[in-house]
Amino acid sequence: MKNLLFLFLLLIPFTSFSQIQKNNQSPLTIGQIMQEPGKWVGSLPENIYWGEQGEKIYFDWNPEQDTLSSLYRYSLKDEKIEKVLLDEKKNLPGRRGSYNDGETRKVYTRNGNLFLYDVKKTTERQLTNWLENAYSPDFALDESHISFMKNNNLFLLNLETGVIEQVTNFVQGEEKPDSENKGQAKWLENQQKELFDVLNEREAENKAQENRREEEEIETPEKIYLGKSRLADATLSPSGDYVIYSTYDRPENSKSTGVAHFITEDGYTREQDARPKVGSPETRATIGIYDVENNKTIEVQTSAIPGLKDLPDFLSDYPDQIPEDTADIKEREFNLVGSQWHDEKNLAVVVALSLDNKDRWIMLLDPENGEMELLDRQRDEAWIAGPGIGGYSISAGEMGWMPDGKSVWFHSEESGYSHLYSVNIETKEKKALTSGKFEVSNASISNDKKHFYFTANKVHPGVKHFYKIPVEGGELTQITSMEGHNEVSLSPDEKLLAIRYSYANQPWELYLQKNKAGAEAERITHSTTEEFERYDWRVPEFITFEAEDGAEIHARLYRPENPGNNGPAVIFVHGAGYLQNAHKWWSSYSREYQFHNFLVDNGYTVLDIDYRGSAGYGRDWRTGIYRHMGGKDLSDHVDGAKMLVEKYDVSPEKIGIYGGSYGGFITLMAMFTEPEVFAAGAALRSVTDWAHYNHGYTSNILNTPVDDSLAYVRSSPIYFADGLQGALLMCHGMVDDNVQFQDIVRLSQRLIELGKENWELAVYPVEPHGFRDPSSWTDEYKRIFKLFEETLKE
Repeated sequence: MKNLLFLFLLLIPFTSFSQIQKNNQSPLTIGQIMQEPGKWVGSLPENIYWGEQGEKIYFDWNPEQDTLSSLYRYSLKDEKIEKVLLDEKKNLPGRRGSYNDGETRKVYTRNGNLFLYDVKKTTERQLTNWLENAYSPDFALDESHISFMKNNNLFLLNLETGVIEQVTNFVQGEEKPDSENKGQAKWLENQQKELFDVLNEREAENKAQENRREEEEIETPEKIYLGKSRLADATLSPSGDYVIYSTYDRPENSKSTGVAHFITEDGYTREQDARPKVGSPETRATIGIYDVENNKTIEVQTSAIPGLKDLPDFLSDYPDQIPEDTADIKEREFNLVGSQWHDEKNLAVVVALSLDNKDRWIMLLDPENGEMELLDRQRDEAWIAGPGIGGYSISAGEMGWMPDGKSVWFHSEESGYSHLYSVNIETKEKKALTSGKFEVSNASISNDKKHFYFTANKVHPGVKHFYKIPVEGGELTQITSMEGHNEVSLSPDEKLLAIRYSYANQPWELYLQKNKAGAEAERITHSTTEEFERYDWRVPEFITFEAEDGAEIHARLYRPENPGNNGPAVIFVHGAGYLQNAHKWWSSYSREYQFHNFLVDNGYTVLDIDYRGSAGYGRDWRTGIYRHMGGKDLSDHVDGAKMLVEKYDVSPEKIGIYGGSYGGFITLMAMFTEPEVFAAGAALRSVTDWAHYNHGYTSNILNTPVDDSLAYVRSSPIYFADGLQGALLMCHGMVDDNVQFQDIVRLSQRLIELGKENWELAVYPVEPHGFRDPSSWTDEYKRIFKLFEETLKE
């Protein structure tokens, strides 16, 4: 590849795709693998939920391969699957809604109207009939009323009388002060009153009438002016005396990036506004209190939030940024989110999240005076995140009130893994409800308030089972038994489990099981196509190997049946950073999994690593990339390559690497900084400079460019492009609004100025971050295969 690539154009390949395809030793073709998954693999059941009586399971499915999926139901009585007809679908109780305490009634919305469903009688009662849009319905005031939101205000509907009362009066914009005449205008007004008695008489009459109207009028809720903020939600206290309302404010001075669409319906280029870049002003969220009885607002007092002046450890690298006098240290900004009322008392729990991502405070709020008390503080010098915790400054995470009403439960990584904790609101005593070297997610309390149900990877980091424990903690009971991933939906009476299950080489299917440990699960659906099933899809070897720092790394290994001596190998790098792929269930990278089978058929060994920063392995693994992306996450891949050479007879000169998004970023860092390890790399939709990525993800890991420029320089491939030696393929969608096309354009210009010749860029004019069109997927992966064939095989 001797010719320089002209920006935005493709380097004409010396070997055609058709010639490469002739060398294919697999019964598969890349064109097959890159089809729409629903047409090739099969339509897999999704969005599973139970009917109100627990007699039917509903799910989205498309076995007939229509244009769109449809709603299907499985009848436990008839043991049959049928498509739900449109008329029946329109009359189904709303999937989302709220139950009363005994779960005998449910309130929900349909087409903006309120409906009340009697679970035992299976009858529905329509409560409103309007063209407006009600949302967020719930039972209130001992279930005598329904609270709901409409037109950005909270309302109450009396179930006995049908009367609807407006509780709040939120107003967008600022309060307009009464205009005050001054100067010349005031002088003229006074002159008129001095000269003409009739004006004074009429003014007095108007004032008297206004006073009488005010005396006779029913008191209306005080106007609460939101300014430029937007209302997120408003919830009523158990007594009805207080409302907690949440607002958010998107900064106006945050400059957005743009995405240009060149292939459009009308033939004109269209510009699309996209996200801001890291370091831009952030969305702010806060809460307020409205005292219904006294018709006034109460300010939330935040003085009890500790540590607002605590400086992050990374500032030790920037001593000039640390004030000499502690009095000059500014308090850190934070968001208030996630308020949840006590079931009976006028108390709420809220979460405060620092904008620098390093603190999470769980606070008890007294709405009577707006004062807060600290229940728990979680601090991480890297960043707060983890299953059930959130990870962004507007995500409160999973939490709630314990059945005793005296404690609050929540997730914390205090032990190094995300586990359940409770804290007593009076004594502030904290208790670990679960513990061990595994992670807990999707926690909820059972109907009888005696148990927690949750998902955990206790038996293996790559296996997820459904568990229960006593609500106050104790021994875990594993309920599911199929190895892989068990996504569970409990029946209304909690006697049965609807399980969406998959294994490494078996796509997702729907199963039914009794809610009993060791019970056998019965398969309900058969979704895969005959064409897909003709190929014997491999179960990869689930291996571990040791990193240079002694850490144990989990990986998937794919090997040919008769691998040759000093054979070629490809390492795949999953994207998203905080994601898991060396697991034992059907991968979200299903096309890549199939491509790995294709590569193995053609003589390649394939390794897929859960590198540092991946999900499923606890806090230390999650934060192993803090302030240096392209550090341990890349060295884990280098160690994987060495392991392939030492243990699996792979040639050290025939190792390639590829991946998309974060995987593309690692591929670039590998090709630029470890050229002696990787002979070829395919970087897809790659981040090339983290200073140009979004704020929510990037600031967690690297802080901001202004505050921590060292982290950005050592983590961004564009600074290391001079190290390129091997063959590099880059592929990027031109309408990518996540990792934007500008990223790859800037790197291309850098490579041109460096005089690098051994690279090529394939651009896809109509593709966003995740490709949509099978022809684009096919073109991209043919190029990847061609790259490896030309560079890794003799």
